[in-house]
Amino acid sequence: MNFNPSSVVRRLTSVVRESRMVSFVFRIAVALLAATSIAFASPDHAAEPFYKGKQLTLLINFAVGGPADVEGRLFAKYIGRHIAGRPSVVVQNMEGAGGVVGAEYLGAVAPKDGTMVGYFTGTGFTYALYPPRFNPDFESYGFVAIQGGATVTYVRTDVPPGLKTATDIVKAQGLIAGGLSADSSKDIRVRLAMDLLGLKYKYVTGYRSSAPARLAFERGEINVFAESTPSYRSIVIPDLIDRGRAIPLWYDASVSSKPSSQMAGLSILPFPALYRQIKGAPPSGPLWDNYRAVNTIDGAMLRMICFPPGAPQAARDALAAAVVALNGDKDYAAEAVRTIGFVPEWQTGPNVQQDVRSVLSMPAAVRTFLNAYIKAANK
Repeated sequence: MNFNPSSVVRRLTSVVRESRMVSFVFRIAVALLAATSIAFASPDHAAEPFYKGKQLTLLINFAVGGPADVEGRLFAKYIGRHIAGRPSVVVQNMEGAGGVVGAEYLGAVAPKDGTMVGYFTGTGFTYALYPPRFNPDFESYGFVAIQGGATVTYVRTDVPPGLKTATDIVKAQGLIAGGLSADSSKDIRVRLAMDLLGLKYKYVTGYRSSAPARLAFERGEINVFAESTPSYRSIVIPDLIDRGRAIPLWYDASVSSKPSSQMAGLSILPFPALYRQIKGAPPSGPLWDNYRAVNTIDGAMLRMICFPPGAPQAARDALAAAVVALNGDKDYAAEAVRTIGFVPEWQTGPNVQQDVRSVLSMPAAVRTFLNAYIKAANK
């Protein structure tokens, strides 16, 4: 075998060049891999939207067909398009005890993983009236948004001697006021208003929701009832008011002097204005003070959107951002006007939890009075 030094040198040189090239390519690949890893580990790429691939259940604490349900289903129809990750949104109704059954279920039984959120009506007042009935404490729920509300009280026109205008209520004979629960804010306000006016009436409560109470109204089993604006506009006006079977008496709303936007276009007086028209002076006294106290809560947060305690902050943040976007959704606004006659105005933001807690602080004297007032109704 012949040994050729020149050939060996050339071979070694080639090997070194190849080795350097491989090393260079390897270093480039490592650098690219590191850059890619850093990019996908950055905040913009680290996590997919919380609700991607998930389903969100909206738990409504009143039955199908009532005002809470009408408005809640409208909310469910549009909110999904604004939640990052575009989850499917389904509705579940859980009525009973003036809305308490659904509210307690959310806190004690429902999943805490952000897949169920409450769409509650009247729960703030119910809690403020008697906090110990909630376990866990209602203030520990994860509040996302609140909305004030207005409630319209109406009466059958065939109540003797026949009623044509709201002021005729003082002439009425045989009034029977219907309600959902003696401790619900709706029932209490109707009773307080009728007592302030000095009316004689019978009180029948225990209807599971507005729909069966409305049916009882149509049958003549009761002749006075109150409903919040969604069902009043969408059901009561076409079925009862326009047909001359009932007339509106007054509406309850925030204690603010500013007219409720939910009553726009309706020729109905707020209760204090009707009282003044009938009595010639503004309402006053203990009954009035407690009526105002009830309105302070419901006027600020008749509707509440909240998660159970311990739900992920990411879920709350995602839904809060979606509610902000929903407030500006023109399609939602247009259908709301067609369906319920007004556009819901949701209040949300980083301070909503504290806002709820401050409104829920009912003075002890008011709580004592109202609880005695409720017991008197049950006798």
